[in-house]
Amino acid sequence: MAYANAARNLTAEVFLAVIGSAHTYRPSRGSPVAWLYGIARNVIAADRRRAAHQRQAATRIAGRRLLDDDDIARLEERIDAERAGRAACQALAGLPHNECAVLELVAIDGLAVTDAAAALGIRPGTARVRLYRARRAARKALRPPAVPDTLPTEAEKLT
Repeated sequence: MAYANAARNLTAEVFLAVIGSAHTYRPSRGSPVAWLYGIARNVIAADRRRAAHQRQAATRIAGRRLLDDDDIARLEERIDAERAGRAACQALAGLPHNECAVLELVAIDGLAVTDAAAALGIRPGTARVRLYRARRAARKALRPPAVPDTLPTEAEKLT
């Protein structure tokens, strides 16, 4: 049944193409039957290309499910989390090397401040100061910009 419908549809497309291009027929270039076969060949070739594209598209999405609202919300959360991670990496990149080293040993590697100091060959007091500075700089870099409670007045806008 599907083949009969396809044949009917293709026949109709061929006749529409013949009617639409009747003004292009030139008797000097061949017989009317050859011209009709040429149009039919082009219509069928276009249909085969269209069907192949549809199969390729169906193959690409086969086995994949569409995203629902929960999936989109989870993706947005991950994007926001990655944004914060990038900001943290940028904040750490801006720190002096000696402060960053103490912060990494304590925050990432989980060492105590005294152990981090020993690993770096510095005094524990120096490590504490560097850790304090590093944390302060990181907090400042990661803090969202302050939003004013009120809109500026016209006089404030001019200054």
